[in-house]
Amino acid sequence: MTDFSDAISVSSSGMKAQASRLRHLSENIANADTPGYRRKTVAFQDVLGRVETGRVSLDQTNLSRIFEPSHPLADEAGFYDGSNVNLLVEIADAREAQRSYEANLKMFDQVRQMSQSLMELLRN
Repeated sequence: MTDFSDAISVSSSGMKAQASRLRHLSENIANADTPGYRRKTVAFQDVLGRVETGRVSLDQTNLSRIFEPSHPLADEAGFYDGSNVNLLVEIADAREAQRSYEANLKMFDQVRQMSQSLMELLRN
């Protein structure tokens, strides 16, 4: 029975990690137009066979320079720092995280069904 609980634990840790990743991706998408916003990235790590999220870090790539002299944050030359969020990358990452979450959910469900089938066999 411990193999079933281990498999459920691994798949649920994967779902938690992907849910955290999706939360940070949605924050990035929501702040794509926020001046000075740096994209958040999250790393995964293996802790005793389970997936956990590591530290959230800020992407240090250059911020986009936007020319808009009338903007309140514009410097003397009319530029201000935008964000370094690329919506295409964020949406692709979100799709990958969603599919990974669904794969973990499917594994969770398969293990649960196998466990139920085993219990039914043992009862008979």
